[in-house]
Amino acid sequence: MKLTFPLALAGTLMLLAGSICRAEMPVLTLNDPNEPPYTTTDQKGFVNAVAFEAFRRAGVQLRLVKLPAERGLINANAGIEDGDLARIAGLHAMYPNLIRVPEKLIDWEFVAFGKNPTLLSKLDVLRTQPIGHIRGWKIYENMLAGAPAVVSSDDSAQLFRQLQLDRIDVALYERWLGMSLLRKQGIKGIYPLEPAIAKREMYIYLHKRHAALVPKIAEALRAIKAEGLYDKLYKEKVLSLAVTSAK
Repeated sequence: MKLTFPLALAGTLMLLAGSICRAEMPVLTLNDPNEPPYTTTDQKGFVNAVAFEAFRRAGVQLRLVKLPAERGLINANAGIEDGDLARIAGLHAMYPNLIRVPEKLIDWEFVAFGKNPTLLSKLDVLRTQPIGHIRGWKIYENMLAGAPAVVSSDDSAQLFRQLQLDRIDVALYERWLGMSLLRKQGIKGIYPLEPAIAKREMYIYLHKRHAALVPKIAEALRAIKAEGLYDKLYKEKVLSLAVTSAK
């Protein structure tokens, strides 16, 4: 019995120390343009796991907020939020206050979704169709410049609703985000068109006031990949979607 109290006290002190340590860590707020399976409301998505761990190793806590894609970039550039999560490279010209973490967070497959699975997924063909994308997705805004019938949506739910109602023939989105949305909402008769339009590396961007954290987060991401944790999480949280969707 004499050992019980000291051991219990030691355990309590360790928990308190951990809580104090977390409380002292600065918090960075980033806009999150992701959806399941990359980020989820219960914070158990693939990007949740990888990004939270990378920021923790860099000595900061990560907090995510959901803003429309374009507003998220504007706010991050203005310093209202501390950065933006999962964006393509090359945004510095338009948003000069944002610094890209040079180690990629994830690869995105940009694909078209439509009701006709035989429609040729070539950009010059797709541009001739009534076509939709999410406002603020720069890769699609650039690809569709000058196209005759483009509809911009505020979010994925609105984008796919336009497709269901035949207001557009093609919805441009990301493969696994789209597959997850179709499964979650029980939408039938809409398919990812092949081949993918593009595959791009996606990066974390931080406001320039956090420039000192950029190399730390990059190194943490490299370590997570080298340890095998990255691949393990990707198989569990993303590739498993392909298996369940095939059933």
